[in-house]
Formats: sequence, structure tokens, C-alpha cells
Amino acid sequence: MSTLPPSPPSGRERLRQAWRGSRVPAFLAAWGAELQAALPPRWRGWVVSAAVWHGLRRDRHEWVLYRMGQAQPLARWRADDPATAQQAALQAALQAVDREDRRLALLLDPHDVLRRVVSLPLAARHHLAQVMAFEMDRQTPFTVDQVHYAVRELAPAEAGPAGHLQAELLATPRRVLDPLLAQLGASGIVIDAVDLAEGEHRLGVNLLPPARRPRHAHPRRRLNALLAAACVLLALLALGQYRHNRQQLLDRMQARVESMRADAQEVMALRQQLADNAGAAGFLVARKQRSTTMLALLADLTRRLPDTAWLERLSIDASGQLGLQGQSQRAAGLLDALKDSPLITGAAFQGAIQPDATTGKERFYLVAQLRNAPASTAPAASGSAP
Repeated sequence: MSTLPPSPPSGRERLRQAWRGSRVPAFLAAWGAELQAALPPRWRGWVVSAAVWHGLRRDRHEWVLYRMGQAQPLARWRADDPATAQQAALQAALQAVDREDRRLALLLDPHDVLRRVVSLPLAARHHLAQVMAFEMDRQTPFTVDQVHYAVRELAPAEAGPAGHLQAELLATPRRVLDPLLAQLGASGIVIDAVDLAEGEHRLGVNLLPPARRPRHAHPRRRLNALLAAACVLLALLALGQYRHNRQQLLDRMQARVESMRADAQEVMALRQQLADNAGAAGFLVARKQRSTTMLALLADLTRRLPDTAWLERLSIDASGQLGLQGQSQRAAGLLDALKDSPLITGAAFQGAIQPDATTGKERFYLVAQLRNAPASTAPAASGSAP
């Protein structure tokens, strides 16, 4: 039987597991990589926090240091060397890496790690460590208190059962790992993770007990947080200033529009007054042009009436009806004389033509209707009707 499993994870640990199991970290990592590529190389070291992993492997009586992704070792030193000599060799090999970015993983021999792939229900995704603690004595020949172990979720298999996930259990006996950790601790070498080598890289698990994992200070992360907060604050200030400027511009434009509206109303009033005056003047001019002047009428009658005829009375009413009363030696011929007049039309006698015994002429009364004078007669119409 296995002993009691590790205590259930705290709320923070559950949130951390849920965060790691979501797709957000991968998206942020890809987005961050794109942003890093856009930065100048000199700035990346100040702004971007990127852990540089190195692997430490035990080779018989020596420790061999590798940089992950490189097959050639960086340094070697004997395990029985003094602690100061080992630390000096490690620092000399890592001097090109910023202290904040240094990460050191102890790489175990694959023969010292037991690996098992287990199919579990999806409900166990956020409690893999606890579930594997219960399954330890069934999947391995050890109990929980005899091993250091880690669990990782594998990519879903196409032929896997629905509603299940594939998890890999990696366990190493304490009698194998604890002496190595004790030797490194005695030498003053801090280990960040215990992992397996996978080619020139690490597998990506951590067999180091959580209580023994070191905590790193991240001043650059704090700097990035301060820069991000400053950027947000500056963006808010810029937006506030932009809004303030736009509001001031809007107020000025509204005041200007009100002033222009008053000017426009005054202009419209003047324009309306001008239009009314122009209309009245045009009406008078048109009426004057359409009406026949008395001077033009007298001139036309003078040209058309014979010298043997004279007028005793000439009248014009508001409707333009013309009345001619006078005497002529031959009154009947007056209609022919007035027939082609451009100023009067419809000439006819009213009443009978009577002879006058005193003058020996014929007395007549003739009526006609005024009509608009043509443009050719306008120069002659310089006077107004009496």
C-alpha cells in the first residue's frame, strides 16, 4: 500500500494548474515572441525576461554542464573538488548569461527514471498529482514516500477513448536523487529543476520536490510591470487630453456656428428685404413697360388723325378704355386712320355721327381700347399720363 498522498493543492495552485492547462499561455508566448522580434536587439535584454536553461549531468566522478540546445559541454569539474572550485567553474561557464535569467536543471540518467503512460478520466485533469499518488503502487513497484515523481499531460491520441486523457508518470527513487541533491547543496549549487534529457533539450518536467524549488526574484518583470502600468497611464492621459482638446474644439465650433447662425439670419432678413424691394421695383418697372404713356398716345393720335379733325375731349379710364370726342369733316374715315395703330385697338363709334350746323363738320364720339405699346414706341413714351 502507498502512504498518504500529497495534500490537495491550494486555491492558488489550482488556478496555476488551470492556467497552465489552458491555451492562453501558448497564445501569449507566441504573441510575446512576435513582439520580441520587433524590438531592437539592444532593448530585448532589458525588457524581455527569457530564462536560459542549462543542464547539469553526472558523468561518473565528474559534473558536466551543457546549455540546452547545444551538444557541446560548456564546463566540467570533479565532484570531489572543493565547493569554492565547483562554484567558480559554474560561474565562469555562466558569466555570459544574466544572473536573473540563469536556470539550472539536473539531468538524470533515463535508466534511473520510471515512465508510465496512464489513461485517466478528464475530471482528473486538474488533480493529476493526487490521482497518480493513489495509483503509484499500482503503476510502479514503489510507494509515494519512496519516490520523487512528476506528471504531465500528453497530447490526445486519435485512438484514445472518449472522455479520457493520456498522462505520463515519471518517478525516480529517493535513494537515487537525494544523494545527488545533497552533493550539489553541499557545493552551494542551486538546482531549479530535475528533468530528463531529450536530445539536446530537456523533457520539460520537474521531479524536484516543490518544497525544494528555489524562488527567483524578477526585477525585470517588475520593471516590465511598471512600464506596462506607465504605458496604460500615459495612454489614459493621452485619451483624456485628446478628449479635452476635442471638447474645446467642439465648444469653439459651436460658438462659431451660433455666431454664424445669427449672421446668416441677418443676411437672410436683408436678402428677403432686398427680394421684396426688387420684386416691388420690378413690378413697377414691368407695369410701366406694359402700360402706354399719355405722351406716346397723343403722339400717335396726332400722326393718324387728319388735319381736318380735332378733339374736344380725350378720356382714359382705369381699364384702359379710351374715349375720343370731337369734330371732323369726314368722321367715318377716322376708323381707317386708327385701324393700324399699335397703341389702341377696337376703335368704334358710340352713337350716331351728327352734323354741326355752326362749323359745318360732323360731330363724333369714338371709343377704343389701349394695348401694350411695342418696344419701338418706347422711346417716344418719355412722359406720364396726366
